[in-house]
Amino acid sequence: MPILSSNVTSGEPKGAAWSDAWGGMAAMLVALPSAIAFGVAMYAPLGPGFAGAGALAGILGTVAIGLVAPALGGAPHLISAPCAPAAAVMAALCARLVTGGAAPESVMASLVLVGVFSGVLQLVYGALGGGRLIKYIPYPVVTGYMSGVGLLILLKQAGPFLGLAKELSTLEGVLAPGAWQWPAFSVALVTAGVMVAAPRFTRRVPAAILGLAAGIAAHFLAGLVRPQLLALDANPFIIGAISTSPAAVWHGIAGNLKALGHIGSSELYAMLGPALTLSVLLSIDTLKTCVVTDSITRSRHDSNRELRGQGAGNISSALFGGMPGAGTLGATMVSLASGGKTRLAGVLEGAFALAAALALGAAIGRIPVAALAGILAVVGARMVDRSSVRLALKESTILDFAVIVSVAGTALASDLITAAGVGIVFSILLFMREQMGTNVVRRKATGEEISSKQRRLPAEKAVLAERGRETLVVELQGSLFFGTTDQLFSEIEAELRTCRRLILDMRRVTSVDFTAVHMLEQVAERLAERGGSLVFSHLPQSLPTGQDLVAYFKQLGLTHRRGGGRVFETLHDALEWAEDMALDEAGVPRPDPGELLDLSQIDFLKGLDKTLLDRMHLAFSERRVKAGEAVFLRKGGGHELFLIRRGHVRIVLPLKDTHRQHHLAVFGPGDFFGEVAFLVRTPRTADAVALVDTDLYCISREAFDAVTASDPAYGAAFYQRLANVEALRLRDADRELRRLQDS
Repeated sequence: MPILSSNVTSGEPKGAAWSDAWGGMAAMLVALPSAIAFGVAMYAPLGPGFAGAGALAGILGTVAIGLVAPALGGAPHLISAPCAPAAAVMAALCARLVTGGAAPESVMASLVLVGVFSGVLQLVYGALGGGRLIKYIPYPVVTGYMSGVGLLILLKQAGPFLGLAKELSTLEGVLAPGAWQWPAFSVALVTAGVMVAAPRFTRRVPAAILGLAAGIAAHFLAGLVRPQLLALDANPFIIGAISTSPAAVWHGIAGNLKALGHIGSSELYAMLGPALTLSVLLSIDTLKTCVVTDSITRSRHDSNRELRGQGAGNISSALFGGMPGAGTLGATMVSLASGGKTRLAGVLEGAFALAAALALGAAIGRIPVAALAGILAVVGARMVDRSSVRLALKESTILDFAVIVSVAGTALASDLITAAGVGIVFSILLFMREQMGTNVVRRKATGEEISSKQRRLPAEKAVLAERGRETLVVELQGSLFFGTTDQLFSEIEAELRTCRRLILDMRRVTSVDFTAVHMLEQVAERLAERGGSLVFSHLPQSLPTGQDLVAYFKQLGLTHRRGGGRVFETLHDALEWAEDMALDEAGVPRPDPGELLDLSQIDFLKGLDKTLLDRMHLAFSERRVKAGEAVFLRKGGGHELFLIRRGHVRIVLPLKDTHRQHHLAVFGPGDFFGEVAFLVRTPRTADAVALVDTDLYCISREAFDAVTASDPAYGAAFYQRLANVEALRLRDADRELRRLQDS
């Protein structure tokens, strides 16, 4: 088997295989007794005569799952074997079929079919990437389901634990101490007591082994008083005759396959529900154990591969007549503590289980049923999450407690399949509660509070400040679905009466449904009635759900149609468009894109005396920069001041140790930049890059000083105007810093 040989021959220490052998042996000693108990519990509704068949199913499940799941799975440290949830689901199904009048052979075939179906479903989950999705089932639902399974095990084991006659109901038997049989009760009590107390004294020997040994000893002591307890035939207190020979196993397999051929389509459909329940439950149990194991071993498992391995193991187990299983925490922890390091330990656990079954053979049939009931009682009690009672003491968590109680109660009052349905409903409700409890509006701001990176001239700023409330920017977050749509509309309803441009920034949105799109269509129509527009920025093309919002909005007609929402790549682009629209509506004159401005048309120099302007012309030089070329670079030399005659220049700050840049500002015709290095003669702090072919006036500090030395009035007028613009820019920077602090 290549997957195993690589572990031993890839340079690992020679002792690694021995460590895995000890780990596999210890895991088998934990898994096998429990698996026998689970198998007996699974077939218990068929009557005491099927205890041997149940024990054999537990053994075969331990062997098949132990050999296949670790070899193919994605969690190398995991030990897989029959488990309590599988026993509870299969026992409940068995009881339902028996109550419906099905023959034992038909019942056993149906259980095999459910095992196969559940394994196939796990293969499908793994193939479709369901390993991640199953992890998102809410913890209260999982806790409620597991607690329900534990309570069901306790309830079902009350009869064997107390030695009740089959015709007595569990409630009648528990309330009638006279019906208790002391041989069974004493054996079960000793087994459970030793299993609970054993870890306090030693952890070298698994508690299940010590408990089982104590139960067997108690049974034989009772047999000294009542000799019939030691008989093999017609003895309801023990498993009974069992054969683990290859011939007996193959005979059972042939019988199961023959019975499967007589199952009709109606029976097949009836098995899909239990198979779905079982597959999800076993997958959750496995992945939960994987997470715990990862935290201990500091490793990471492949959840989808593990599901495929578990599915293959459960299919193999079912076809061989074994019961289903999952990754088991107890056996895994024992394996790790005993030296198990690789998947070889898991495979050897299955091999050792096979060797033990062949070696012990008929001796397994003498195990007391009450001892197995004691083991299961401890397992069931440990599955009940008693700490969840604390959730009922706090108002914030009382709903979570109600979910746990509801799912567990449904499992007891009805069955595990119905409980699974209740769990799914509660999963949806808990998700909706969480989503509706989160505000989808992260932040709102008007055009008075937020602006684009495009630097505006003072006259344009004045108009934008006056008309700022006509633009509303709403940054959204989370899921926009039917549960949060009304919340979003309520948040913006008041502003919709006055604003003309609504910008929705979608960068933090995780999903959008049709209800939300319909609401946004209504918003767009209301804006269009007043000549306004709905605008989107940062529209994701790939959400965590795989949804492409660009394509989704286009398909539903929300964008790319007359009256529909506009789409911009960034919030800066959307704000720049909104500001341009506001300036156009106000009739503010702006330079034509092709016009080449003269020095007198530069905004902060307008109105200067013509003589001064003529002297400035002598000091300024002209420069042309191609699109994409740098005007200057960060930490570069030069102390020039640049005036834009035509074109646009972007100022960017390269981020440390990355190839990304932070966009600081865009300057257009009639504006200037580079004033900091010009005034204080320090290196540049950012890069300036021409967005289009750009024409500039530029003046060095040395040339400026030469002019002002002969004409101080020129310098004073220039500095005064420069200072006025700088004051406005500092005020804008202060406002931007406050906005960033609030975010």
